Amino acid sequence: MTDASKYSGRGVSSSKSEVHQAIKGLSKGLYPTAFCKILPDHVGQDEAYANVMHADTAGSKTSLAYLYWKETRDLNVWKGIAQDAIVMNLDDMACVGITEDIILSSTIGRNKNRVPGEVIKAIIEGATEFIELLASHGISVHQSGGETADVGDIVRTIDVGYTTFARIKRDQLMINDIQDGDHILGLASFGQTSYETSYNSGISSNGLTSARHDVLSAYYKKHFPESFDPMIPDELSYSGKRKLSEMVLIGQKNYKVSDLILSPTRTYMPALKMIFKEWGKHIHGIIHCTGGAQTKVLKFIENKKIIKDHLFEAPPVFQLIQNDTATSTREMYQVFNMGHRLEIFAKKHILEEIQSLIKPLNIASQIIGRVENAEVNEVVIDTGSEQINYL
Repeated sequence: MTDASKYSGRGVSSSKSEVHQAIKGLSKGLYPTAFCKILPDHVGQDEAYANVMHADTAGSKTSLAYLYWKETRDLNVWKGIAQDAIVMNLDDMACVGITEDIILSSTIGRNKNRVPGEVIKAIIEGATEFIELLASHGISVHQSGGETADVGDIVRTIDVGYTTFARIKRDQLMINDIQDGDHILGLASFGQTSYETSYNSGISSNGLTSARHDVLSAYYKKHFPESFDPMIPDELSYSGKRKLSEMVLIGQKNYKVSDLILSPTRTYMPALKMIFKEWGKHIHGIIHCTGGAQTKVLKFIENKKIIKDHLFEAPPVFQLIQNDTATSTREMYQVFNMGHRLEIFAKKHILEEIQSLIKPLNIASQIIGRVENAEVNEVVIDTGSEQINYL
């Protein structure tokens, strides 16, 4: 079965083509190449400012958290889910220059018969703890409340999402203008930064539907049928061989499956706050490699070829997924970040200065590629053993 038919059978899409088609006619805002839609300052009515609003969720990673919690009763996993959903908002907004005075609101839908109040409490606590961590790095996020709805007829377990809003001076905006001759700095999604308390696998919050069903065994289908869509064909639901508690040897090290696929999504906000202050005027583009992964940049360029030929070695979590699922390398780089989830485009000497600046944060970084003019937009991934072209 092809990768595309697997995704379709599970009701998901790596390209979100139907979504993009549905919104094709909508305005792209003041700056079409900006990473987030930027609006006039409808709130303050000040032409020197702009408004940015964003919404996102932790996606199907909540189903993984549900399985882990049901097996272990460890509520801390839900704190990671709060971080996942918040980061998917904040780090997108940071790509247009927003790192302070952000208003945050939650939208949580749950099946009350399966998800008790202690889970909601853990999610709220996790959000508060994460916001306090950001505050220690000078990033101000203000909780405005939210909605928690008991919608068991709609949600099988739980869905966790957030909406964010900020005003920003237009002269502080980061607008993508990726240029011929630029190099690309990739900031690692894996490892342990100075502001993380444990190893981060780099899994983020994308591709988890496929990872969950391809890696985890039919044990979960039998014991937790509420954790997946019953309309998924039997051969596509929990068709792997692993349990969350299992240890796997990757390279020379053993990893627990749950630690790999449930690592909270890393935020790059502390690094971007520092970078904007020192080098913001010299940056030509910032891409958060989420939906679309290493091909995300295609949506923000014009007549450019993006060549990525010095990538990080795929972290253990992605090696596990590919080895267990036989997913093509082409699909892996279009679904998963594969080692770096943030890209900064600028001249090479600027990127080298940025590397020195953020070194105290212990975020691995390397120049992973370059930009050339082209007749059509293209991303070229060169892994050393395989070259893949995306148009």
